[in-house]
Amino acid sequence: MDEIEAVKALAALAQPLRLQVFRALVVVGEAGLTPGAIQEGLGVPAATLSFHLKELVNAGLVTQERASRNLIYRAAYERMNGLLAYLTENCCQGQACEAAPDGGKSCC
Repeated sequence: MDEIEAVKALAALAQPLRLQVFRALVVVGEAGLTPGAIQEGLGVPAATLSFHLKELVNAGLVTQERASRNLIYRAAYERMNGLLAYLTENCCQGQACEAAPDGGKSCC
């Protein structure tokens, strides 16, 4: 991922509803969600959701697939991991990050 792609992805996530949608898609995994399920879970109008899903798709953070008469949206994990790698590629002065007490990674 380059700087322009990272800025585009971060800009897409820098809106509360888009961040909620993205996190919901990450939680459900490869099964993905239909717009109706997202609407129900987040209590957002269809037109509003459509706009925000389009922004996430344009940033490459979400994929859209037609399954019969439904659209299925999924988090683009490869893109998400690319963004995380871009953000952390120079952490710890190039050394491996240590394991944090909560099981995650801790830089410096």
